[in-house]
Amino acid sequence: MEHLIAYGVLAPPNLFIVLCLLGALLALAWQRTGAIIASVSSFCLFVAATPAFSSCLLVWLEADLPRDADLTSAQAIVVPYADSSVSYGAVVDRPGPQSLERLVFAVDAYKALHLPVLVTGGPAPNQATTGAEIMKVMLERYFAVPVSWVEDRSETTHENAAYTAQLLQKANIHTVIVVTQARDTPRALWSFKQAGLQALAWPSPRDQLQLDEATDFLPNTRALQRTFYALHELIGGLYYRIRYQTSSA
Repeated sequence: MEHLIAYGVLAPPNLFIVLCLLGALLALAWQRTGAIIASVSSFCLFVAATPAFSSCLLVWLEADLPRDADLTSAQAIVVPYADSSVSYGAVVDRPGPQSLERLVFAVDAYKALHLPVLVTGGPAPNQATTGAEIMKVMLERYFAVPVSWVEDRSETTHENAAYTAQLLQKANIHTVIVVTQARDTPRALWSFKQAGLQALAWPSPRDQLQLDEATDFLPNTRALQRTFYALHELIGGLYYRIRYQTSSA
């Protein structure tokens, strides 16, 4: 059920598509009710697919991130796995585009600070190896960045943080830089702080409002994807605070 809400048909804006179809079917028996559901869902889907709406969501999501964080107290760099790439016949498993972007950020962080690196991520869909192992291979083979720790059990951001804390506290490390996309940072920092680590954000590129051109109010697939990511983080952040803060209280 959690997967359906986070990534499946119940996750907005996917939900709007389902409701459009449901409304059309209901209209066969209850014309007025079905037409209302289909019309409202279609309008929500249209709005969700506009750059103006997606950029507003992302800017709001990233608004509280510090712009000039002091990273001098950091003791390690932590890179959570994000997504997989289907790579049939490849010599090694490949990370997805979001994971690869995080690896690039991690390389920048390593070159700037020369801190030990930990990669975290459990079983990866459609891959023979774990997300952490995939990132370790990419960092060491393609970027010449050594990986000091591999956490390969976690399947969620909350588990990323919990299992990472177990590894690093044994090494007397309590302050880490967490490398993610800007939109993912609030939930990631919250999770690592809940696990007992002082978490700092690596400054990744932020979104900007797109309200200047007429095309910003016309739908496109990229904006729809960005809206999905933003809503996923907003709902996920609320869910984490309800479930994990309550359970740890």
